Amino acid sequence: MQTNDVKIVKTDDGAKDGQNKCPKCGATDISLNVKTGKLRCNFCRHEFNPEQVAGLETDISKLQGEVIGSGAQNIVEDAKDIMTLKCSSCGAEVVIDTASATQARCHWCRNTLSINEQIPNGAIPDAVLPFKISKEEARTQIESFVKKRKFFAHPKFKEEFTTENIMGVYFPYMMVDINAHAYLSGEGERLIRSYTRRSGNTTQTYYDADVYYVEREFDVAIDDLTVESSKDRLNKASAEKTNNVINAIMPFDTENCVKFNANYLKGYTSEKRDTNTEELSKLVETQAKDIARFAANDSLKQYNRGVAWQQQNLSVKGRQWASAYLPVWLYSYQQVSGNKKVLHYVAVNARTKETMGSVPIHMPKLIGISLLVEILGVFLMLFVDFDYNYLFLTLGVIFFFVMYGKYRNVNARHEHEKDTKTSVTNLRKVDQYKMKRTGLRNSRIAGANNTGVGIQSFGADLLNSVIDSNVITSTIKDINNKNGGK
Repeated sequence: MQTNDVKIVKTDDGAKDGQNKCPKCGATDISLNVKTGKLRCNFCRHEFNPEQVAGLETDISKLQGEVIGSGAQNIVEDAKDIMTLKCSSCGAEVVIDTASATQARCHWCRNTLSINEQIPNGAIPDAVLPFKISKEEARTQIESFVKKRKFFAHPKFKEEFTTENIMGVYFPYMMVDINAHAYLSGEGERLIRSYTRRSGNTTQTYYDADVYYVEREFDVAIDDLTVESSKDRLNKASAEKTNNVINAIMPFDTENCVKFNANYLKGYTSEKRDTNTEELSKLVETQAKDIARFAANDSLKQYNRGVAWQQQNLSVKGRQWASAYLPVWLYSYQQVSGNKKVLHYVAVNARTKETMGSVPIHMPKLIGISLLVEILGVFLMLFVDFDYNYLFLTLGVIFFFVMYGKYRNVNARHEHEKDTKTSVTNLRKVDQYKMKRTGLRNSRIAGANNTGVGIQSFGADLLNSVIDSNVITSTIKDINNKNGGK
């Protein structure tokens, strides 16, 4: 995509720094009413509707070139965080550190002053999605999540766990609309029949399949592909923080975002954006290709053995960026073990109640019980008459990783390829019969990649083949052969 054609849309038109006054009584003590999603005057209790974000293209199919909301523009490295506002009521000067806040009270007249105009330090986004879930509801979600994981939880964590200190946080995200054209070509297989053959003490399942040359070409509109815009939060492989947990509670109902107003942040904390669109472009491109590939699957249901795409192209015609604050209730706990520190999170999507977290594990207990399960597996292997009794040797290992996964959720992630709103038009299909393949051992076509995502697709396909019963059977057969059939 050519990025020379960049259009900047000013989304903070009409925004003013200083006092935000209640339209009914003129008071400046205004905050969010979580139950209604409206701003409320804390003096006269009047509620008023939020302003909508204006200027951005709403028909994604018309997007051409690069469109950037003014709140998503590049961060100026030497932009000041410290802002000084003059109180319009008493004339006093009030200092606001935008690195950590967008409001402050005048120390003389107690009126609230707000930063609403966008400044080039990433502190003021184009839009904000207000909190909808109360703190009490979030506490219930977190307590329920942890309660289900108490057995293997670290004793110190169980002793210190409390939801009294959970925080409401607005995290920075980029929302990206994409107008693109997708082209994919490869092979698909349709199952004809499956059958088994016995050889000695083992049974092998085989498959016969019809092979087709497959093409899919279509226009795709991707609506609000949402990615984190904090470098710290983007580092999901961090050994010190369970950052993937925060990614896993997506998606948000971003269609309900409103124009930024500092009053939405009152009572909550926020994290400033520290990435630019150029830094996020590769991630957005990868995820957009995933979304397009999955969009094609609706037209591939006849290929029950999967599709192996050999060519995948996504030509972007237009792209639109908008920065936003999205709401999360966050519990954090720092586990210290010697010189090693790990910050565990349990996060609640403050719009949908989706909850995900990481709980510190008491490893001696988990390893000990896993060994007991392994011993049970050995006994079953010795005394149960089963063709594949070597599988019993994996019980302890499987138990360990299942429990570890339940407590730590290291692979939990937002399924952008399925959850992002997508529209497909002008679909062109080619399904041309090529040949018949017989005696296949795998239940999936070789190289199947129509359900893989980005860099993970290889790992996903490998995992699918490993858990395929026929591969397990072949592996056991190889073990038998190496042990002289014993």
